[in-house]
Amino acid sequence: MERSNLTYVAAPVRRADEPFELVERKGVGHPDTLADALAEHLSAVYSRYTLLRFGAVLHHQFDKTGILGGRVQVGFGGGRMLSPVRVVLCGRASGSFAGTAIPVRQLLTEATHRFFAERFPMLDAERDLRLLYEVSQGDSPGGIGAKNGTNVRSRWFAPQSLDDLPEVKRLACNDTSSGTAFWPPTPTEQLVLDVEQVLAGEVRPAWLGSDIKVMAHRAGSRVRVTCAVPQLAAHVPDIETYVANRKAARAVLEQHAAEHYPDLQVEFWLNTRDDDRRPELYLTHTGSSIETGDEGLVGRGNRYGGLISAMRPFTMEGISGKNPVYHTGKVYCVAADLAARAVHREFGHGAEVLLVGQSGRELADPWAAVVRTEPAADGAPAPGMEAVAPLVDQALATLPQTVEDILADAYPMY
Repeated sequence: MERSNLTYVAAPVRRADEPFELVERKGVGHPDTLADALAEHLSAVYSRYTLLRFGAVLHHQFDKTGILGGRVQVGFGGGRMLSPVRVVLCGRASGSFAGTAIPVRQLLTEATHRFFAERFPMLDAERDLRLLYEVSQGDSPGGIGAKNGTNVRSRWFAPQSLDDLPEVKRLACNDTSSGTAFWPPTPTEQLVLDVEQVLAGEVRPAWLGSDIKVMAHRAGSRVRVTCAVPQLAAHVPDIETYVANRKAARAVLEQHAAEHYPDLQVEFWLNTRDDDRRPELYLTHTGSSIETGDEGLVGRGNRYGGLISAMRPFTMEGISGKNPVYHTGKVYCVAADLAARAVHREFGHGAEVLLVGQSGRELADPWAAVVRTEPAADGAPAPGMEAVAPLVDQALATLPQTVEDILADAYPMY
C-alpha cells in the first residue's frame, strides 16, 4: 500500500477508560440477526455449490433477505402459529455457467427450510413458513455490448467460462464502501457478548428462547444492563414457574458479572415490560418475536463483531449475504479484523481499523486506511505507522485465503 493511503492515530485513552459506553446486542433469535444469519447461510450454500461444480464462487448477492413475522396464540403450557412467518428471498445470482443451469431456487428454498428447522423445531415448514421467492439473474451496470454478448459485464450473471469472472485474474472492489473492525472488546462489550452464553450455560434450560436482546451503558465503573429474555411457553406451565425462571436468569448473570468483572459495578434489569399481575410476559411459542409480526432485515442488526457499539466506528453496510470474494464492505471488515488482532497480538495495543475501497480499485490497495491504536495496558509506547502498516498490508494480502473461512461462518458477521 502507498503510505499516503494510511492514516495512523495514537489515541490518548482506551475505549474502556473513556467516561461513557453504550453497547447493544441483538441475540441469535432476534429477527434482524436471523435475517443476517439466513443471508450468510444462503450465500455459503450457493458459493459451495458453484465452487464444487465450476471451480469458482459465481456472482451473487442475497443481502436484501427479509423475515416478516407471523401471528401466534400463546399461553402457559404451549402455543400455535395462527399465520405463517414469511421469508423474502431476494437478490441476484448467476443462473447458469457455460450453458449449464444452476437450480438456484431449489438450493435456496431447501437451505431456508433447513435453517428454520435447526433453530425452530416447533415450526412446521409447510404450515408455518411461507417463502416469497424474488431472486433474479439480474444484470450488471456497464454491460455495453450486451446485445451481442461481447462485453464481460453482459455475462456477469451468466458466465460462459471462468474468463468471464474478472476477479479470477484481478481482485478488485465491486463498490465504493468501507469496512471496519476493532480488537479487543472492552470489558463492557465482552459482558454484553457473554449474556447469551451465560444464560444458555453448559446445558441450555429448556425454557430459554433465543431472541435475547441486551443493552448496556457504562458511566465510569458503573454498568447498567437491560436484558430481554424470552421463555418458551411449552416449558412454562404457570406464572410461578415464569417468575422463578426470570429470577434464576438474573441470578446467574449477577454471579457471572461478580466473578469475571470485579472492577465494574454491574446492575441487571430483566424483561422490564413484564407485568406479573395482568399477566403481560415475554412468553413465546418459538422463542423469537418473528411469531408476533416483527420483521427482520439484513443490515439492521449487529455490526461486524456481533455488537452495536455506539462509541466505535462501524460501517452501515449490510454485509451478510454479499459475495465473499470481492464485496468491498464485507471483505474489508474481515481484513480490518485481521489487522486489528495482529496489532494487539504484536504490540499489546487495542486497535480500530477502517478500510475504504474505491469501485474498480484493487482490493489489496484500499483508497484509504485508518488505524487507531489505544494505549497499552503496560504503558508501552504506541507502535507508530511504520510498525502497523505491514500488518495492514498482510491482512489485505490474506483476503483471497479467507473465502473458505467466511463460508464456514468463522468470522463474526452478525
